[in-house]
Amino acid sequence: MTKREQQLRRIEELEAELAALMHDVEHTADSENVKTEEGWPPKTFYWWYHITTGSILGGIGAIVSLFFNVIGSVLFDKNPFELIKVFMTFPMGGSALTSDSDVTLIIGIILYIVTGAFYGIIFEVLMYRYFSKSTRRARIGVAVAIGIGIWIVNFYGILSWLEPMLFGGNWILTMIPFWVAAVTHIVFALTMVFIGEWGHFEATDYRRQAMVVE
Repeated sequence: MTKREQQLRRIEELEAELAALMHDVEHTADSENVKTEEGWPPKTFYWWYHITTGSILGGIGAIVSLFFNVIGSVLFDKNPFELIKVFMTFPMGGSALTSDSDVTLIIGIILYIVTGAFYGIIFEVLMYRYFSKSTRRARIGVAVAIGIGIWIVNFYGILSWLEPMLFGGNWILTMIPFWVAAVTHIVFALTMVFIGEWGHFEATDYRRQAMVVE
């Protein structure tokens, strides 16, 4: 075999090795793409996204409902943060009603917003999972029902016996008029409806999608 023939054969061997390497690279890339597609976009309900979004929007809803309550308290010649004082009787007992500490007030506001964030998760999951395609009117009705339901369960199902057992008094249930508590929860619920579209998107095409607004 001449030197030229040896060189040609060597070129053929290198071309075969290159083709094999290219095949391996393409196969690996295809496998990685399949794994990526399996993980994103989510094929089922995107729980962590809606939990995060719900907590953020719930915090905003709590701020709105607190602001509404502050205005109402001023109109009725009461302490603007009367709701927070009564709210703080759960962790502090009756001493919260006589405390003039700014720290107590700030902690109370923070706890109120954190509580709203927790309820926001419930709203977000229920509304987006089951009512995202419903009309706004239907979602308003559902939200009001959820808000009233949370108020009833909280006040009459839990706090009515838990606060007396832990702190020796039932200030939240007796000092907050039932209609104030109900309206506060309804305002929170309505806020969640109207700002809820901020947190919705369609994962399959990476576009943020607002819920139906008819």
